[in-house]
Amino acid sequence: MSRYQPEMDDTLFLLRALQTPQQLQALPAHAEVDADLVQQVLTEAAKFVAEVVAPLSRDGDEIGCRHEVKDGFGHVTTPPGFKAAYRSFCQAGWPALSAAPEHGGQGLPVVLEAILYEMLSAANHGWTMAPGLLHGAYECLAHHGSDELKARYLSKIASGEWLATMCLTEPHAGSDLGLARTKAVPQADGSYQLSGTKIFISGGEHDLSDNIVHLVLARLPDAPPGPKGLSLFLVPKFYPDGSRSAVYCDRIEEKIGLHGSPTCVMRFDAATSWIVGTPGRGLAAMFVMMNAARLHVALQGLGLLSAAWQKADAYAKERRQMRAPGRGKSTVEADLISEHPAMRRILDTQRVWIDGGRLIAYRTALELDIAKHHPDTARRESAQRWCSLVTPVIKAAFTQQAFYGASECLQVLGGHGYVREWGVEQIVRDARVAMIYEGTNEIQAIDLLVRKVLPNGAASLATLLHELRQDLDASHTPDAQALHLLTTLGEANHELVSACARDTTLAYWIADDYLRTVALTLLAWAWARVEASLRTTAEQGQVDRRWQAPAQALRHWVLPEFDMRLQIVLQRCRSAATSAGI
Repeated sequence: MSRYQPEMDDTLFLLRALQTPQQLQALPAHAEVDADLVQQVLTEAAKFVAEVVAPLSRDGDEIGCRHEVKDGFGHVTTPPGFKAAYRSFCQAGWPALSAAPEHGGQGLPVVLEAILYEMLSAANHGWTMAPGLLHGAYECLAHHGSDELKARYLSKIASGEWLATMCLTEPHAGSDLGLARTKAVPQADGSYQLSGTKIFISGGEHDLSDNIVHLVLARLPDAPPGPKGLSLFLVPKFYPDGSRSAVYCDRIEEKIGLHGSPTCVMRFDAATSWIVGTPGRGLAAMFVMMNAARLHVALQGLGLLSAAWQKADAYAKERRQMRAPGRGKSTVEADLISEHPAMRRILDTQRVWIDGGRLIAYRTALELDIAKHHPDTARRESAQRWCSLVTPVIKAAFTQQAFYGASECLQVLGGHGYVREWGVEQIVRDARVAMIYEGTNEIQAIDLLVRKVLPNGAASLATLLHELRQDLDASHTPDAQALHLLTTLGEANHELVSACARDTTLAYWIADDYLRTVALTLLAWAWARVEASLRTTAEQGQVDRRWQAPAQALRHWVLPEFDMRLQIVLQRCRSAATSAGI
């Protein structure tokens, strides 16, 4: 079984295509971040991932986590090697990569942290779930926590010394958080007693860190029903005096995959807690955590797809089967399956999504840095618009591609892919959950169309499409197909907005297809940027043929889906208009 190896040359090429060092140096907070520093940090990250984290993946899946009750509390033991690897992770300073220096962090750009977690997820998704929420918890507490809570917990979370959870879901309420019943009762000393049960809590209990900081959505006694009545609370596993909170892990779930990460049922039994932010504004505080998490989930998808592709590509380059069509005479009785068009199509198509997806995701992480640090207000607003519109698209599109694309990669191995030896079947199982958590992909599509596009008549998206067109025009040799998609989507939005105004349910029927059209448009833009950068490389006499096959696959096998998806959207819009007698 081959182990995942970070693709550093590809990553650095894509960062250059985005002019990442130049964009970071325009930010006062990152003025000293040059290309050499970017390469140094990511090279060390790749080394850690390949040597420390990747070798634990198979044991994490096959041995998994173990739950037992001792002294009235549920205890979880993680797979062999996980605890030592996490200790090394913290000692090397990786959790604190983008945290502020005043909190013990390194103050480096978010884009570097994002790439680190892409590599980690590809190498060992189960292990990476543990530190995966640290950045979101840190940002949530930094923005909304009281000075006392910040002083007590922020530096511990920033360093990874204490891990964190995000406790939203309840047994009777999945995506509908407004149904949450967990109660928080005020106490005379300003604390709250928290009672209720939360399910699907990643890392709710484990042996990786000495303490766990739970961020929990709950309802005050006088709170109104629905999501506006929710507040956010912090309850640690252990209090400053060493006593243990009344927080119990009742069990861990038996799952299709992700066995290296304990998914816990957590019971809060009048546990002492403290409010984070304003009463009734818990979802707003939590969304700081969730938006960061959604970018990381998109990168999980890309990482997992990359890991599956590596295994399929390695197998295809050593397995011989039959004679490949069009190969002519040969001294061998069978060709490598990498020469067969059917297998080549699968491998090249997945590379389209990996390479183009990375550029979009890296751009999104870079926009987060710009939104936070750029001195120009208009540029910060542009960055915020990008993140608002693009984050739900990449979360949904890249996690869907991770599952279905990994299944395609399994197909390359045939029967060998269905058994454990090559490890592709683990990736398929692990990838499936990413389409569900941090907001299901259907919710992402609704968020994009109903909450982001329609309220202002698609004006925000029109601005984004215009900016993408300007970006392509700046390359002096703009990609005709990418420009066509940008124009076509922009024109279709007028009909879409009008139709949805007449039929209030229409947007919910077509949201998935609409999100896919936006994803494909972004993918076309991304590959236009890649090819523009490749032209520059070619002019320097350094032609890289590695990118040519996926560039062709983009046009032959991927972008034609855009017309199909848009036709579904427009037919439904016209059907709604006919029903209305228009």
